[in-house]
Amino acid sequence: MSERELSVRQASTKKQIDAFLAKQIQALPDHAPRLKNAMQHALLVGGKRMRPLLVCLCADTLDVSPDDALAVGAAIECIHAYSLVHDDLPAMDDDDTRRGQPTCHIAFDEASAILAGDALQTLAFDILTTQLSIHCTCEQRLALIRATAIAAGYKGMCGGQAMDLAATGHTISEPTLKQLHQLKTGALLRLCVEAAIILAESLSVESHTALLAYADNIGMAFQVRDDIIDVTESSETLGKPSGSDEKLHKSTFVSLLGLDGAQQALKNYHTQALQALDTLPYNTDLLRQFADLMTQRKY
Repeated sequence: MSERELSVRQASTKKQIDAFLAKQIQALPDHAPRLKNAMQHALLVGGKRMRPLLVCLCADTLDVSPDDALAVGAAIECIHAYSLVHDDLPAMDDDDTRRGQPTCHIAFDEASAILAGDALQTLAFDILTTQLSIHCTCEQRLALIRATAIAAGYKGMCGGQAMDLAATGHTISEPTLKQLHQLKTGALLRLCVEAAIILAESLSVESHTALLAYADNIGMAFQVRDDIIDVTESSETLGKPSGSDEKLHKSTFVSLLGLDGAQQALKNYHTQALQALDTLPYNTDLLRQFADLMTQRKY
């Protein structure tokens, strides 16, 4: 698949996900209109939808129902959006812009932003319990719910965020930094692949292991690239303030390894992701292109 074809697929997935999520927000009753509007702002104003795209690409590879993949991708996007709302709060990263727009607490207020994040997190589980097809078994539904809870909670994203806050202003080792980002950033990307595995009819142990190795490496590649573009791209390109990690004294791959070292780490993770795909008995062109996208993105 060419880069242009992947771009078309990304645009198509984004359009489908945006429509799906808009429908979920519109279906909510109107007893708390300010909260509903804050949720809509956080979820539907911008967003590349990379995580839903990864779910759908894995689903294609494993011959999983595209409708179920779309629903799962939407649920994961709700978790991602909630995390960004809370990340941007004054008590966390204290950012005023996100995706080129005012952050949720700036557009509304801190209390509404906190509640919007909470409500988006629970909306994810509502989607997983109500929007999957009849072909998805009870066992698969429970497995998806549990995997999502683990990826979003203490053992995943929230735990990584806590490690990040504790490391702010301190120098930490590369293994600790890697663990931090495997949880904070990597857990949701791994969930995208794991969800497709759960929905697949049958999968060998070897293929399961290889797909998760791919997920772990693109998760790290995504974060390293994020650290690089934070110091190399403009605020206009990023849609948020550039150099914010340095200003907040965050531990990053660039601060620890230097720009050249971070670029080499990025190359290594990319290579390892592709090597994991080499062992799979499937057409992995889509997933290879996605790995390339993760390491070459500008924002």
